[in-house]
Amino acid sequence: MENQKPALKLNYKRTFYIGLAFFTILMLWQVYNTYCPLFLSDYFVRTLGGTTEDHSYLVGIIMAMDNILALFMLPLFGKLSDRTNTKLGKRMPYIIAGVVVAVIVFPLIPILFIYNKYIWMIVMMAIILLAMNLYRSPAVSLMPDITPKPLRSKANAIINFVGYLGAIFAGALAILFPADKNEVTGYLDYDPNTIWIPFALTAVLMIVALVILFFKIKENKIAKEVASEMEEGERQAEAESSLAEDKPLTKLDKRNLIILMLSIFLWFFAFNAIETFGSTFSTEHLELGTGWWGTAVIVMTICSLLGFIPGGYIADKLGRKWTIVIGLVLMLVSLLIATFVMIPWLLYILIGIAGIGWAWVNVNSYPMVVEMASKKTVGRLTGWYYAASMLAQSLTPICVGFFFKALGYEWLFPYATIFTIIALVVFLFYKKPSHHDTAPALIDGSTTAQDSKAETTTTTENLETTQVSRVGDTTNKITKDSTTALDSGADDTNTKDNKADDKISKQGKVVGDTNKKARTIKKSSTMQSVGDSEKPAKTIRKTAKTTQTIALTTQEDDIATEFKKNSRKKATSESAENKTSTTKVTNKPAKGDTSKKHTIPPKLTSNEE
Repeated sequence: MENQKPALKLNYKRTFYIGLAFFTILMLWQVYNTYCPLFLSDYFVRTLGGTTEDHSYLVGIIMAMDNILALFMLPLFGKLSDRTNTKLGKRMPYIIAGVVVAVIVFPLIPILFIYNKYIWMIVMMAIILLAMNLYRSPAVSLMPDITPKPLRSKANAIINFVGYLGAIFAGALAILFPADKNEVTGYLDYDPNTIWIPFALTAVLMIVALVILFFKIKENKIAKEVASEMEEGERQAEAESSLAEDKPLTKLDKRNLIILMLSIFLWFFAFNAIETFGSTFSTEHLELGTGWWGTAVIVMTICSLLGFIPGGYIADKLGRKWTIVIGLVLMLVSLLIATFVMIPWLLYILIGIAGIGWAWVNVNSYPMVVEMASKKTVGRLTGWYYAASMLAQSLTPICVGFFFKALGYEWLFPYATIFTIIALVVFLFYKKPSHHDTAPALIDGSTTAQDSKAETTTTTENLETTQVSRVGDTTNKITKDSTTALDSGADDTNTKDNKADDKISKQGKVVGDTNKKARTIKKSSTMQSVGDSEKPAKTIRKTAKTTQTIALTTQEDDIATEFKKNSRKKATSESAENKTSTTKVTNKPAKGDTSKKHTIPPKLTSNEE
């Protein structure tokens, strides 16, 4: 009979608190990417002359440093956090250090810009890059550290949802505190009295999020509390073998990991092209200006936000692989239609559908990567995941630039479509381990139904032996009591002797009936054990033993009490008769019964036993 997998339940509140770390990451990067390119462009125009377009490559190089540093720093600090062991946990020291440095340095960037301290401003930007890359991998690794593997898609959906709230908040700050190029002077047009507010508010919210995270997530304590759930998660994992003891990856798991990394690279290579050059496509090809693309980004963000939670639940029903496949198909269909349709309102719908598909891909891809990780390699594989995505985001702008130069801006959507198809084809080679078609063994003792049945049969036989032994002891005790009682009185008359024989024979029959009932109990218990073989053996043993012990003890007590009562009554009667009969010393035996003076209760025969 098929065993059911023990249910694992996600702690939503705890997952939300963990998501605050990702909230700080996306919020800061959104503010950074909104204002820092404008600050850099203004600096180069003021110092080197010319226009912003003349120095766009310099701005691009500095802004690309984030992706370049991430290729090395994210795997490095992910691996270092795997090897860290402190009272605060493995990940929390890096999160605290990175957030504190960012909170101190981030508000200095606009202040230094206002006072024309451009070199120091660039230095502060470099420190921000180091601080954010310091804690990104540990912050993201915190979720799989304390979340069982089957629940990580749901957990990642919640964390992405919380993180995108930070990005949306940062976008709102950009609307409230705008900064744009003055078309007359070519310099940045901004209000020096308010330009620092988005940076300051971001820093304040980051420190608030850190405080909540610090007091609500006690990493070491939670790790101990969820130890049994993590072990069960390993048994239900989509890896070919359990990695709880940091065993090497099997051949199939290594193959799947390579396919995953290549797929991640390819779908980021496709979708980031649209995110990077959407505004250029809107201005140069559609001739709708940057405003249209700004609205398209809002539509895509909202649709992605709404798609995160359903993406986790769909993965729980269909599996992560097929949820990602569905997401890639949604992206592919929408991008393919967008290649041939240039209707603005329809493009909004298509970009929104692509955003939903993109959310489903992202929600499940990271949990699939850390599915291959043990407790000692979660941070390292997290770093590899981000290295693959960052490498794609660093290279795809260069490739898109060649496409635009050779074929024109209208090739943006065909470019994304081509690499989405390649990503889908590669990802279909991911093979789910076949051993997950069979449910795992029972948790209690890890015994199967057949093992439980065999163990129960053995236990019942042992109980039978004990039971027969106890019945034999009871018979001997009754025999001894009867002999003592009869010897203590004088000889009885033939009539009284025959009555005693009848009574004692009845007691022997009761003893025989007791043995018969015991055998019936044994048979019933054995049949029950076969019927209930799916239950844990421990529970069956306890129930059978308790039932038989109670029945046997009750019958023994009834037999002993009744026999002792009759024996004492007979002895008392004989003693009184001895006082009135002074001439008789012995009783004559009854006619036809010359050989029998005393009758002893019959012992159980071997067949009865």
